[in-house]
This record gives sequence, structure tokens and C-alpha cells, in this order.
Amino acid sequence: MPTSFKALAELCEKLEATRKRLLMIDMVADFLKNLDSQEVEPAVSMILGRAFPKWSQQTLEVSWTTLSEIIKRITGIEWKVFSEAFGETGDVGSAIKTVFERSKVRRQATLFERTLTVAEVRRSLEAIAETTGFGSREKKDRLIEALLSLASPLEAKYLIKIFVGEMRTGFHEGLMEQAVADAFQIPLDAVQKSSMTLGDIGEVAVMAKTEGEEGLSKIRFKIFRPVGLMLAQMADRIAEVLDEHEGKTAFEYKLDGARVQIHKLGDEVKIFSRRLTDVTESLPEIVETARKNIVAKEAILEGEVIAVDDRGYPIPFQHLMRRFRRVHAIEGAAERIPTRLYLFDILYLNGDSLVPLPYAQRRQILKENVGKISLTKQLVTDKLEDAEQFLKEAIDAGHEGLMAKKLDSPYTPGIRGKRWLKIKPVLEPLDLVIVTAEYGYGRRHEWLSDYYLAARDAETGDFLPVGKTFKGLTDAEIIEMTKRLKELATKEEHRRVFVIPTIVVEVTYNEVQKSPKYKCGMALRFARINRIRDDKTAEEADTIQRVKEIYEKQFLKKGRYKTE
Repeated sequence: MPTSFKALAELCEKLEATRKRLLMIDMVADFLKNLDSQEVEPAVSMILGRAFPKWSQQTLEVSWTTLSEIIKRITGIEWKVFSEAFGETGDVGSAIKTVFERSKVRRQATLFERTLTVAEVRRSLEAIAETTGFGSREKKDRLIEALLSLASPLEAKYLIKIFVGEMRTGFHEGLMEQAVADAFQIPLDAVQKSSMTLGDIGEVAVMAKTEGEEGLSKIRFKIFRPVGLMLAQMADRIAEVLDEHEGKTAFEYKLDGARVQIHKLGDEVKIFSRRLTDVTESLPEIVETARKNIVAKEAILEGEVIAVDDRGYPIPFQHLMRRFRRVHAIEGAAERIPTRLYLFDILYLNGDSLVPLPYAQRRQILKENVGKISLTKQLVTDKLEDAEQFLKEAIDAGHEGLMAKKLDSPYTPGIRGKRWLKIKPVLEPLDLVIVTAEYGYGRRHEWLSDYYLAARDAETGDFLPVGKTFKGLTDAEIIEMTKRLKELATKEEHRRVFVIPTIVVEVTYNEVQKSPKYKCGMALRFARINRIRDDKTAEEADTIQRVKEIYEKQFLKKGRYKTE
């Protein structure tokens, strides 16, 4: 019997109501056991707040403005009901649930409606994503309206959360891996390894159900299926790195560019961004460079694309992001913003996975297979003075700092650890999410130019403000930001606009200080937006726990007030 979407929504409601991780895992495992195999991946994706698998290039391309207009039509409710509910909860889905509950139109309509199923919701989402071209806006509107018209208040809450990609139940991918392992009686490490390789726990869950542990043991990388990236932790000093890695370390320039994953099969090359989005069409010169130089028939490699000036010096990150977003007039953009590729790792070569190999060995294999493509500049040493001189050279060359990679470290997709460390010579910037914006004054009075910045709570998924700034963006960037934020607006109060937390910005600051102004009890002093991180999702923003860690580290070199 098909699984109702209501059952999935009820599960998510229970997850939202508890913070007990073992209980959450048990509830999801029990739910997964009872699904048909074709329902498993859609259900796993939806529980995690995704419309499609993590690797999928399908996007809904539906703005909050469009969703809110459709909801007004369906419910016949004055929008102040939503605004009041959102003000109380701070959660878009919960506010939509309130709207649907108070709608007389909806209560009358539900008497004649059929039950939504998990499979039917996925088919509707696919139809919305596939609607493009002339007249697509109207077609999308009709499809969304048809879907939401069938939804109960609780179902509407979680449909909207899936649309905006903001589940906030506290149930993240790591817990899902444990739930899949428990549901299908497979060792957790086998599930985690498979999830790293395929880049999507939903597809792993399907194989776990249908083929068991033996099926997972056969999983291999797939060309043109992007893989989760290995991530690094911050280190404050080079001495800390040498101590952590216990000997010689590979120090490499940390370029101020965009991380890319390159897949090659024969003469076909595809490039994926840090967010695993296909950006092949935006970077034709990088595609051609890879095609000419990578001699292997099959390969998955990692590197950094930087924008350069006519002398070859790196230029700011935001100019590079214009190339990644561009899908028209590529040739002109390539002339105005030329790019250069530097490679630093190789994951797969001619049918063999290289991720278990030590980093030093992978680097050598990379060097032997990429022709004239430059590798990131590297120094292998255990001498503090040599590494510090190398860091100075990187900064003088216009780069951000250094990466430090343990020579014997395997590649662990999707995992952040101390085998890779990043070193920057300034106070560590934070990637934060804009949650509220205010109109400026004077010549900025028509622009949303003052931004409230929030860090993600790793425990609850909530976004907690840690500061406000009006500094850092150019007028052109503020105008574009105003347009983007208005499309994400959930409520307006006087000159303040509350938005769905989607846009990530890199923020510099002087220090983290105590503040009763914010719920988290901390605030950034002299915050300034350094750049817009369109290559990052809100889920990848820095956590409030990280902000607290930075706050505590400050007292290694200075005293505390006696009241602390």
C-alpha cells in the first residue's frame, strides 16, 4: 500500500518535537522499514528537506513570492495571519500550517480530496522542476497550486519546508546514516562509506533495503555523479598544525577561488561546484584545459578555479562568482573575467578509487596524469620557520593563506576533520546567513542595506543572530541583494524585512563579545561583509557552537571580566 505523505509529515513533526537523538534515529528507522523500495529515496530526501537527491541537478526554481501568492489564492486568508504566526514561531512552515488551519476555504475543500502519497509528491516536484521555457511560470503556478490544494495544514507545513529547503527538525544526514543502518541491519561504517562514495544517503538507503550489505560493498564512484568534498578545520598557528600532524606536512597555497570537482569520461568533461551544481557551461575554457591535458579515460579530480587579471594576479572572489552564475554570453564574460585552474587531488582513475590511498601518493598520481595543468604550490616540511616563510609568500602572492594536509591521510568525502587544516593569518572569517534586512538611509533609503547575520545552531537547526552590519558591499551588490531578499521576504515591519535564511555571506569582525541584545548571548564587534558566498548553502554556514569556540579562544591571550 502506498505510503501517505501525511505519515511522513507526522514523522517530521515528531522529530521537531524532540532533541533525543537515539529516539529520532529509532523513529526514522521504523518509518524506513515499512516503505516500498521506490519510496525510500524520495522519503529520505524529503525528511532531510530536499526535493531531490543531493547529487541531482534538478531545481524547483520557485521564489517565495510565487509560493506566498499561491497560498493566498488557495486559502483566501489575509496575509497578516501569516505575518503574525511567523512573528511568533520564526518558522515558515509552522506559519503556513496556521494559515491553512484558519482557512474556511480549505476546510470546505478537504471534504472532496484524495490522499497525497510520498510518490505522488515526488512526481509533482519533478514536474515542477521540468517545467521550463515560454509560459513556464504559469505552468509551475498551476502545478504548485494543484499540489498544495490537496494538502492538509500539517502536510502544507512540510511541503513548504521542502520547497524552501529549510526543514529545521534537527535530524541531519549523519543521523540519517544511523537510521538507515538500523532499519536494514547493516553496519554503520558500511553505510557511511557508501554514502561518501555515492554522495547521497537516499540512494544508499534504497540499495540497503533491496540488496543489503553485499549490495553496498559493490558501490563505486560514478562518473558525472558529484561526490561530497573532504573538508578542513581551522588552525590558528602553523605550530599547532605541526603538532597535530606529528611530523612533515604538505603545506599548499589556499587560493581565493572556487573549489571545483572535475569529471572526465573519454572526451566529455563536466565541472561541479562546491555545492555539487553542474557549472560546465559557465567555464568553457576550464573544460577545454581539462580535455586537452588529462590523459586518463576516466577520472575525478579536485581543484580550485581563480579569476585573474591580465598579469595573472588573483582578483576578488565575487568577480569569479559572476562567471559561475552566468549561462548566457559566456565568451564575453570569459574575456572580461579570465579564469585559471589549479588542481590539488584525484579521487578516481580509470576504474579505481584512490580515496583510501595516502595524500602524498594521490598527489603524485595527480601530477602524472594532468599534463600542463598547474598544481597548487606545495611545500612539504616539518620546520616551523620554513612553513611560516611559505605562508608569507602565499599572502604576498594575493592568496588567503595555507592548507595543511597530513601526508598519510585518506580522502574522506563529506567529512570535516583535522587531517586537513586551513591557516589564515587574520581572525577567522565566519560564513553567516542573512535572516533580516533593513532599508538604509539617505541615498540607500530604497535599498535593503543593513543586514542581520545569523549562525546555525548545530543542535536545533535554528539560525541565531550574532550581529548586524551595513558595511562591505558595493552599491551594485546592495541593489542585487535587495532584489534577492525581497523574493525571500516572509514579513515586513516598518523598515525591516524578515527573510527565509538562504543567502550566505563571509563576515570579518574584530572580536566576539558578550551581548544581551541577542538570544545567543554573543555579538560580533565591527562586523563587515567580506564577500557573498553563493557557493555555500545555509546548511554549510558556521555554527553558533563555532562562534562560542572563537569567543573562548580569545581568552588564551587576554583576561576576562570578573563577571564572566
